[in-house]
Amino acid sequence: MDRRALLRGAGAAAAAATAAACSGRRGGAGIGTRRRVRWRIASSFPRSLDTIYGAAEVLAERVEALSGGNFRIRVHQAGEIVPALQVLDAVQEGAVEVGHTAGYYYIGKDPALAFDTCMPFGLTSRQQTAWLREGGGLKLTREVYDRFGLINFPGGNTGAQMGGWFRKEVNTLGDLQGLRMRIPGLGGEVMSRLGVSVQVLAGGDIYVALERGAIDATEFSGPYDDEKLGFHKVARYYYYPGWWEPGPNLSIVVNKREWERLPDIYKEIFQTACSEAATTMQARYDQHNAESFARLVKGGTQLRRFSDEIMDAARDKTREIMREHAGKDPLYAKIFEQWDAWRASAHAWFATTEGAFAAYAFKAP
Repeated sequence: MDRRALLRGAGAAAAAATAAACSGRRGGAGIGTRRRVRWRIASSFPRSLDTIYGAAEVLAERVEALSGGNFRIRVHQAGEIVPALQVLDAVQEGAVEVGHTAGYYYIGKDPALAFDTCMPFGLTSRQQTAWLREGGGLKLTREVYDRFGLINFPGGNTGAQMGGWFRKEVNTLGDLQGLRMRIPGLGGEVMSRLGVSVQVLAGGDIYVALERGAIDATEFSGPYDDEKLGFHKVARYYYYPGWWEPGPNLSIVVNKREWERLPDIYKEIFQTACSEAATTMQARYDQHNAESFARLVKGGTQLRRFSDEIMDAARDKTREIMREHAGKDPLYAKIFEQWDAWRASAHAWFATTEGAFAAYAFKAP
């Protein structure tokens, strides 16, 4: 074949492919599409918590940039459209198209939603990400969200959290009896069975409750957010580890009807932006938590480790509760069986490598 003719044919084919991609036919659209989409995202977090709230901002910024400004998402902080703990409801009802929240806030609706965030004594942040993205977790948790007409995407991880702020020391199981504590998710169920009076409060409501003595203790996240919220000013003892949140994943939940209306290229853009938001959030927490931790300790915060007595009892109650839920819901049972086997394998590997290194290298100098 003539070389010039071959090149002319290849060029014509490339031009035709580009034109087809930009035409938006068959439900799709190319990067050059002019279709304008305007969404709103409701966050469960106040703007002042810039790292966790900021993940939704990163999502919106990347979606707009990658779409050439044709796909835009406006971010709303907790309370601006709906209260912090009603974000899932707002997305389900179509009041907003997207929400940035935590699945375990809504275990009263479906206990299986906790798997999407984290389980006590479960997966670290890296393990949770690996389970969701590569280990089948995302496919399984999407079956749960489908019950609400939603689709979920990983939306950031705080990393291992602290065990919270206490106005008095808790050394034994007896010290937990009657203690009033803000703690959500399955961790709250566990604490309740250990004798704690559990309350679920949005981040912006915790400080006042702790200051006025309406609660005796609270957990929220880690040093960076906790310092911003001022818990160290009204509670002296900072406990660790946060056994109920070894690697909590935040979720970006989308109304499924709205998702299905998106052009294919916008779906790709959205998923890419979700990944960047998640990576950015984890990196920011790893940076800021170390700085805040040092300040808090220097400022007089008293660190305390949960006793083995409390940890052992909490672990046993966790397994008890999970088995109870599995006995009531076939989908929960399916996820639990797969998750539990995956967890055991991951922990065996991490104990050999990450755990051994940390036990030696992370010692105080």
